[in-house]
Amino acid sequence: MTEDAMTTHTVTNQPPPREGVDEYALNLPLSEGVRRHGAAWAEEELTTSGTLVGSAAFQHDAERAHAVEPELRAFDRYGHRIDEVEYHPGYHAVIGAALAAGAHTSAWADPRPGAQVARAAQFMLFAQVEPGHACPVSMTHAVVPALTAFAPAELQDAWLPRLYDRGYDSALSPGKPSALFGMAMTEKQGGSDVRANSTTATPSSDGGYLLLGHKWFCSAPMSDAFLVLAQAPGGLSCFLVPRVLPDGSRNVFLIQRLKDKLGNRSNASSEVEFDGTRGWLVGEEGRGVRTIIEMVNQTRLDCLLGTTAGMRQSTAEAIWHAQHRSAFGAVLAEQPAMTQVLADLAVETEAATAASLRIAAAYEADAPEADVAFRRLATAVMKYWICKRGPGHAYEALECLGGNGYTEAFPLARRYREQPVMAVWEGSGNVIALDTLRAIAREPETLAAFFAEVRRAGAADTRLDAFVSGTERLAREVLADPASASAQTRARSLTEALAVSLQASLLVRFAPPEVADAFSAGRLAGRGFLYGAEPIGGASAIVRRHAGT
Repeated sequence: MTEDAMTTHTVTNQPPPREGVDEYALNLPLSEGVRRHGAAWAEEELTTSGTLVGSAAFQHDAERAHAVEPELRAFDRYGHRIDEVEYHPGYHAVIGAALAAGAHTSAWADPRPGAQVARAAQFMLFAQVEPGHACPVSMTHAVVPALTAFAPAELQDAWLPRLYDRGYDSALSPGKPSALFGMAMTEKQGGSDVRANSTTATPSSDGGYLLLGHKWFCSAPMSDAFLVLAQAPGGLSCFLVPRVLPDGSRNVFLIQRLKDKLGNRSNASSEVEFDGTRGWLVGEEGRGVRTIIEMVNQTRLDCLLGTTAGMRQSTAEAIWHAQHRSAFGAVLAEQPAMTQVLADLAVETEAATAASLRIAAAYEADAPEADVAFRRLATAVMKYWICKRGPGHAYEALECLGGNGYTEAFPLARRYREQPVMAVWEGSGNVIALDTLRAIAREPETLAAFFAEVRRAGAADTRLDAFVSGTERLAREVLADPASASAQTRARSLTEALAVSLQASLLVRFAPPEVADAFSAGRLAGRGFLYGAEPIGGASAIVRRHAGT
């Protein structure tokens, strides 16, 4: 090969791999929020996790977990029905590390001040790099309050210690010390209307129930147990269904197929059938929705945490690329048009981070009563808004990488496919907006608590004051007749206005002035339809902040 020919294989003007970094230390909005909400004691563990998820080895495991997708093994080679899912070793490495860090149930196992925020930060760090494993991790976290509130003592004694354990064992085997949980609610004919479910639960002589039916979505089918809705003699009820029975035999859990999904490829989602499947009642017969809603609310919180983690990945990757690539004689990140886009992406991420951690703090064991009312409404409001903002944010960040971003060799194509799932899971847009409407109609104290939180910004920004006043007027108009068609058609507008009010208030109180001003100017006082369409003062400073420099 000649010297001239060899020059065509010299790589120039490409960014180095974004690896060997501490994702916690570089994420200033996250680390500041952790300290703000009383979880500074967790920073050593968070730094350990930040370094782990920023390593080349972890990123490789995350990439392979998606590239080599889970496979259903309905039968073993001898013809025995086993209904198992086989994952790439990278998936097991990722979820094992997340559990070891307490990203699942550490807040319940050690409920000290700041525990929910510390756990939320751990969850976000791991979900930033590999989102698929976050589904069973989230459901395992979310099942604890449902079990502690409604399960009989013998079920709590059998399962809670296993849920609190930080070990990970992928096998379906009796006697292992740890456990993961899943959930199965939706059916072919019902979707979000779970009261239309047709799966039945018949009482058995040993005090349990035998389930018969089909579930249209059952994520993470290799979990050790599930909360399942089924029609008992007393109405729709909630049951604990284990994969392995107390005597060590396999429960009847027939995996029909794995879903071929747009994203979330490393996480197996399935259809399952029950045919004489053993289950144990959690809560009262006929109160299944009331029981499982405890789990649903927690997973809704994790949907907005996961989306925020994805926003952080998108922003960090876009800034990294732009800081290490040049065009037309200048580094991309220093060219005004690109700086505006990057700053706008960063502002969106910081607003989501501030809101996510504030709501997580409202779930602390020692949270004041006002926070309990606040979180009832804020969880739904921010789940709607942050999750809906996720896909567009991911696309804009992907475009910052140009052609590289559109290839599977870089993580943002995977992220772009991932973000919509959290807007769909645990209630898509209309479901959440209507839940918001019902919440403020039935429990007006939740709206009062929400506005009390927003008003803590005082008169620091006249744009915010005017926006909040307008949102309060809109709420009064909608609540004049909350069951009307007019109210339902405005449910999304009200939910959006509430969400933006809270984000603006938090940024005005806690973010650098240039971040708060950019958010208020772009989201409160009118903006272009796309990121970077409105001038942002201090754009370079915002980009440097989100680069961790």
